[in-house]
Amino acid sequence: MEHQSILELHPGLVWGFAVTVVIMLLLDLGVFNKKSHEVSSKEATIWSIVWISLSMIFSGVVYWVFNTDGSPESHAVAVEKFTQYQAAYWIEKALSVDNLFVFILVFGFFKVPKYLHHKVLFWGIIGALVFRAIFIFAGVGLINLTYLPEMNIFGKAVQVNVVMTLFGLFLVYAGIKSWGDGDGDDDEDYSNTAGARLIKNFWKVSDNYDGDKFFTVQNGIKMATPLLVVVGVIEFTDVLFAVDSIPAIFAISNDPFILYTSNIFAILGLRSLYFLLANFIHMFSKLPYGLAIILSFIGIKMLIAPWIHIPSPVSLGIVGGVLVLSVLISIMFPEKENEEKEKLEDQ
Repeated sequence: MEHQSILELHPGLVWGFAVTVVIMLLLDLGVFNKKSHEVSSKEATIWSIVWISLSMIFSGVVYWVFNTDGSPESHAVAVEKFTQYQAAYWIEKALSVDNLFVFILVFGFFKVPKYLHHKVLFWGIIGALVFRAIFIFAGVGLINLTYLPEMNIFGKAVQVNVVMTLFGLFLVYAGIKSWGDGDGDDDEDYSNTAGARLIKNFWKVSDNYDGDKFFTVQNGIKMATPLLVVVGVIEFTDVLFAVDSIPAIFAISNDPFILYTSNIFAILGLRSLYFLLANFIHMFSKLPYGLAIILSFIGIKMLIAPWIHIPSPVSLGIVGGVLVLSVLISIMFPEKENEEKEKLEDQ
């Protein structure tokens, strides 16, 4: 029972998830945001509530699927899977906020008009749906293939996983490094990143935007607009951040469907969260330090997993506690530097 995945217990749920995501994306782009416009704080708040509500409802479905007969054993498994989903969701959500700080810098660097931000983020998320699926399902498969034979270490017979150990070391390193990095991305030349170079290798890029078009025609020549370059930069940035977030959620569960669905619901709410973050950036000034702690904690959890199992509810409590504490400290001790950044964004 404990080793069964959602795919085995309820295959129809895969189609239900896929249909829900497609319908919501079509409604988002084709109905509510058919015309490019600047997203207000009110609209961003409403969509944030919608996406978070959908995710919480789905976590309830996860519990229902695994609580097959209402027995104490079934209930225990259902609670474990429910908290795995919740922990993976909030870890991805938290780490994505760090990603959004970079998005703000990218939009500022390319001087993207505010009414075009939503379209860029939409197509960035479409790419993320594909790349995250590849990373998660390939990662779970690789982890299953890299268990070493059982051996006695520190007086206990354990099975060490090579990939999980490497991920754990990397996350501890990433956490320590991100604690000391500060705002090192402020002066980065985003026009020379891999995503920008990829677009420029295929198309000649015009000097100016042409509304919300990705391509334009100048002097009879079809050219990419800077907007397509921005999408390329956003896609590449998301892939880089996935290097941190995907290994982190592998410490929570080995069920690819739980990992993917929680990851995708977290990503789908990024656009609305971005517009809230841009308007209330002062509330998150200390969040990078909280994320550094979370990365290090997840890395340590991976490293000690063969000897000490930290239950998902405990992981969820620690992640949630660190997030809430970092936001509260940000509000109590705001940085003047963030106020200057807000003014720059408004210019």
